[in-house]
Amino acid sequence: MKVVSSILPDESIQEMIRAKFPNVQFEFYKGMKHAQTSFQDAEIFITYGEDLTEEDITKAQNLNWIMVMSAGLDKMPLAACHKKGIIITNARGVHKIPMAEYTLGMMLQYVKQARVLWSNEQEEKWERRVPMEELCGKTILILGVGAIGGEIARLAKAFRMNTIGVNRTGNPVEFVDELCQLDDISTVVGKADFIVSVLPSTPETTHLLTYEHFKLMKNTSVFINIGRGDLVEEDTLFEVMKNKEIAHLFLDVFAVEPLPEGHPFWQMEQVTVTPHLSSLTKNYLPRSFEIFEKNLHTYNNKGNNMINQIDLTRGY
Repeated sequence: MKVVSSILPDESIQEMIRAKFPNVQFEFYKGMKHAQTSFQDAEIFITYGEDLTEEDITKAQNLNWIMVMSAGLDKMPLAACHKKGIIITNARGVHKIPMAEYTLGMMLQYVKQARVLWSNEQEEKWERRVPMEELCGKTILILGVGAIGGEIARLAKAFRMNTIGVNRTGNPVEFVDELCQLDDISTVVGKADFIVSVLPSTPETTHLLTYEHFKLMKNTSVFINIGRGDLVEEDTLFEVMKNKEIAHLFLDVFAVEPLPEGHPFWQMEQVTVTPHLSSLTKNYLPRSFEIFEKNLHTYNNKGNNMINQIDLTRGY
């Protein structure tokens, strides 16, 4: 069995996975450019999901399984993989700790006036009348309570927040007080002090939120997007902030990345821009390879319960 990777992990990870599967041939490369030749006869391929084309899938004669070491599948040639019956699994869940910590961190910065305090410190200004608040008692609405959203809800509960969740099924989720489906977002957005989206990019979620949704929100509410940049049109967000429909935006994802120099979001005081790093952590690849390892055992034993197997007809 030949496993080819366009990801070049640390030697320690390579040695670990080879030691656990001594009968498997592993080839690790830095990028698809170097992996291309070996990829064509690989049975299993490891990728971040951004370097494969339909042509690659067509040329791959032995490919049975692709392990995508990220949660996003936006750039994967899913239709071509579905046509050839290729299994796809992803690393959904490895992001939950860093992304939940990012979300709570931004919320804490906001209620504890971190930006004002940093500015006052730079000016050597002793000001005790800064309006400090608490997360306790506030309500968070989580759009997409899967692995990441569920972890955000768990941490929010530690701060004694009220939690509302949105998912596709409306099925109960631990640590979520109230749950509704995507079609019912307009019925709950007005209850929330913080609205955070971890929704993926699908036809169902593209431009899901409109100006009307933001008009229904409290003018003191905060919107945090760590999911995908196409959830709301950026022109809509600009109008929302210009008209002061809500109090603040924390944006980690954008329709076009990197966010261009000169974009108005950079200079808007009530918008915080971060460069799509909410999921980054030094533990990312070790956690991803833990999922791969478990799935490789299942694959070798011809099992059918692989972790995070993607429904290629739905794209998630």
